[in-house]
Amino acid sequence: MTVRPRPSAWPPLLIAIGLEVTATLSLRAAEGFTHPLWLIPVVIGYAASLWLLSIVLDRGMAVGVAYGIWSALGVVLTAVMGTVLFGEFLGPVQIIGIGTIVVGVLLVELGSHTRETAEVAP
Repeated sequence: MTVRPRPSAWPPLLIAIGLEVTATLSLRAAEGFTHPLWLIPVVIGYAASLWLLSIVLDRGMAVGVAYGIWSALGVVLTAVMGTVLFGEFLGPVQIIGIGTIVVGVLLVELGSHTRETAEVAP
């Protein structure tokens, strides 16, 4: 019997992040309920994003790592796209905060690989 390697968790995670960002930006575009058609991508985007996040967990990524990356990159992309699409202002303090989030995600990812390497070593 051949043991098949587990598929990578990264593709569904990246798609989940994109869907979550799309849903959040659609929520902004809905302007409350004044443009209710925008609520369709909100519901579909969030539901599909959570479904894909469950696939990421099933593929073996630790819940803290997966959720940390999903939420942090979602915040960063939403803030940047909010500026691009809606003209929202990002001040210097906010930009530093976004940079801090990016560094935090990199540290979480680096830490998860260090732990995996330690667990595999004899």
